[in-house]
Formats: sequence, C-alpha cells, structure tokens
Amino acid sequence: MAREQWGSRVGFILAAVGSALGLGNIWRFPGVAYENGGGAFLVPYLVALCTAGIPLLILEFTIGRRYRGSAPVAFRRIHRNAEFLGWWQVAIAIVIGVYYAVIISWAAWFAYFSIGQQWGEDPETFLMAEFLQAGDLYDFGTWLPGLGIALALVWVATLAVIGAGVKKGIEATSKVFIPLLILLFGALVVQSLTLDGAVDGLNAFFTPDWDAIRGPQVWLAAYSQIFFTLSVGFGIMVTYGSYLKRKSDITTSAWTVGMSNSFGEILAGIAVFAVLGFLAFETGVPIDEQSYQGVGLAFIAFPAIINTLPYLAGLFGVLFFLSLVVAGFASLISVVEVPVAAVEDRFGWSRRKSAAIVGGGMALVSVALFPTVNGLMLLDVTDYFINNYGIAVAAPASIIAVVWVLWKWKELRDNANATSVFKVGPIWVTCLGVVTPLALTIILFLNVRDLVTAGPDSANAAYHEYQAFGWAVAGGSLAFALIMALLLRRKETPPFMTEEEARDAEEAAR
Repeated sequence: MAREQWGSRVGFILAAVGSALGLGNIWRFPGVAYENGGGAFLVPYLVALCTAGIPLLILEFTIGRRYRGSAPVAFRRIHRNAEFLGWWQVAIAIVIGVYYAVIISWAAWFAYFSIGQQWGEDPETFLMAEFLQAGDLYDFGTWLPGLGIALALVWVATLAVIGAGVKKGIEATSKVFIPLLILLFGALVVQSLTLDGAVDGLNAFFTPDWDAIRGPQVWLAAYSQIFFTLSVGFGIMVTYGSYLKRKSDITTSAWTVGMSNSFGEILAGIAVFAVLGFLAFETGVPIDEQSYQGVGLAFIAFPAIINTLPYLAGLFGVLFFLSLVVAGFASLISVVEVPVAAVEDRFGWSRRKSAAIVGGGMALVSVALFPTVNGLMLLDVTDYFINNYGIAVAAPASIIAVVWVLWKWKELRDNANATSVFKVGPIWVTCLGVVTPLALTIILFLNVRDLVTAGPDSANAAYHEYQAFGWAVAGGSLAFALIMALLLRRKETPPFMTEEEARDAEEAAR
C-alpha cells in the first residue's frame, strides 16, 4: 500500500506552520511576554526555541519519516512496547480537537457581530449572559442552537478537508489559508499601528525588564510557551513527518517552521499591545490593569476596543475575528488528522472511512457537549488539564523512551543528517535528551504544586474545585492509550511504502 506524500516542500512547511500558528499565538504569547519581562522575555523565549522547540521538531519529523507512520504505528515500529506512547498522543489530540473547534465557531460568530458592533456597550455581559449563557461546569441540559449549528459547520469543513487527503485536502487548504492569514493579520497590524496610543502599547510590550529574566519562573514560562505553541508532543508533527519524501531536508524544515511560528507570535504581540495602548489612551485604564490573553482578550477586550475606534470599527473587528477563524481552522485540521491517520494506518481503513468514523465521532461529541450553558467552563477546565497534565507528561515520556530507554537517537540523528544541509550532533542530543525533559518535568511539578495549594482567591481556584473532572480527562487519555496498545498488541502494522518506493517497486517488477 503506497503512503500518500506531500506534493512539495512548500506545501509541507505551510501545513506545519499552519498547525503551529493557532489561537495560542494570537492571544497567549503577548500576555506571557508582557508578564515575564517584556522585550527581555525574547531572550529566554529564543533560547527555549533553539534548545527545546526545534530539537523536538527535528525528532518528531524524523520519527515520522523514518518509520513512515502516524504516531501509534511509528512508535510501534520503534519498539513493540512503545505503541502506547503513540496512542497517548492520539488521545490528547482527540480531546484538544473536540474543544478547539468550539472557539473557532465563536470567532466566526463574532466576525459577524463585528458588523455594527452587535455586542453593544457591555461586551462582557453580551458574551457571558447572552451569547454563551455561561453557567457552572455541572449545569447540564440547555443546548444552544446558534452555537451548535456554527460548530457543526466548522466540523463539516474540517472533515471535508481531511477526507480529501494529504495533497488535495490538507496541503491545498494550507496553500490558501496561510497566505490568507498573513494578509488578514498583516492588515490588522498595519491598522492597529495607526491608532492613538499605539506607541505606548508597543513600549509596554517591548521595554525590557532585565531583572525579571533572572528568575527561573520566566525561563520556565518561555519553555512552556514553546511547547504550547509548536504543536509538539501530541502526534501532529510525527504524522506530518510521515508524509515527507525520502530526501526531504529535516533540519531546515524544522528551523523554518519554528522561526515562522515565532515571527507570527511577535506580530501578534505588536497588534494586541497596539490596540491595548489605544484602549488605555481612550479610557485612562493603564495597560498593566488590562487583560492580555485568552477568552477575555479575544471576546471581551477586543470588542470593547472596537467600540471605541473612531473609524472602520467593523472592518477592524472582521479582520481580527477572521484571523482567529483562519488560524484556528488550520490548527484544527492538523489536530484531527492525528487520530484519523492513526486509524487509517493501524486498521488499514480508507481515508474517507477513517475521517467519517473518527472525525465524525469527535464532531458528535463536540456538538453535543460544548454548545451548552456549561460549555465555557467545560472548555476551560478540559484545556487546562490536558495541556498541563496531558502533553506535559506525554512529551517527556516519549522523549525519554526514544532517546534513553530505546537508545534510538543515533539512528534518528543519522537519518536526519543523511538528507539535511545542517547536521545535528551532540548539542542536539543534549538539548533533546536533557534540557527538554528537565524543563518539562519542572514545569509539571510547579503546575501540580500550584493546583494542589490553590486558595479560594488564586488564579487556579476554579481548577482546584473541578480537579476530579480534570484528572479524569488527563488520566483517561493515558488509560485509553494503554487499552488500545493492549488490544492491538498482536496485530502487526500493515506494510507501507512511500509513493516513491511504490514507483520504484513497479519499475523493478517490469
């Protein structure tokens, strides 16, 4: 069976960049940077990118290409007992995909609401009381048709792209959506820089606080942001790497994806802080008293800013929320591709059957659970636990297993170097095998400590209250992985050839 491949190197890079350039770039990075030294934060951030992000990208691209399979197949081909690591990553991708689509549907609605500023004078009340009708985590029952229909349309579009395959679906979409995202966000940045107070916002964002970066928390925040934003640790880059051609340049591609993602994050910081500076100019509320990230930034702060714009307010809102839709959609495709490709590879199903059953099942769960009054809290708690206690455990576990337990680093290093202009060596192994697992382990420890000791007034109070549900989500992903690995232990992986190898075999047989 011939394995489909990317049609071009540009198509692969655009798809990988599309996965990395998600919602987190636009609403998470600016706040993390500001709170951890402003312009000085770029120093630990770039160090984290070079010592953890790009080494891990190289590893995952190489695993995918070398073992020519989605995460479960690739890890099983590394070692029979390692398959559960791949299914663990699949489980994490399933959980993320189920709730990630929800935010895209919200952004699509708000692009429409931007025309005439339909959220009124109080965007927070509109979002919480009218649009989401937000309630407690356990307030089950009320399903909101407007949210549900928009979410269903997001899933239909996603599954149509994935069902079309790697070249005609994912690659073709990336070639349209990533240039579109650059155009939309570029226009947003240019317009934001023309606002009164924009310079003050940029000064707040870029002014370096060199004392701040002396503390370990800032460096851990930098590593956390890199892991959060590069789509590493839950099967995406292994799966995308499995569609690479034999002679693909691994290291150059990893550097291109990593640097493109970071450039996108810095642009997001410029746009966000330019408009926050304008809001401070208009309202007199200092920048350091405003919200910089998450749902509050996107769906409360930005509508409030749009309300105060002197001209082209509707256009500004449409540009911002369409940017969220496009960025989120490109990332969602990559997330859903992980379980679809896993089932396609492991069970030998067709692409369309895998997309219909696996992707359709995810869509049904998403549409059933999240367009409800408890949808916001369900999303927030699920996101917190799967990122902080799912990816943060699965990623170092896979690295330690591949590098130290199974001692595959030499084989993977040689495979990457064989077709790459820039060679990797002892520095890559040290960064990958020591720096990355150590940083992830410390981050995990601090997250657990903060959760367990959270007081009623702390930022983690809500997660502390609902941790039984959260631990069930995070632990359930590992349980799913172990069950799948046990059920499939005696089922050998089907043989796969790249399209190049299939052509060579046909020529040899003539």
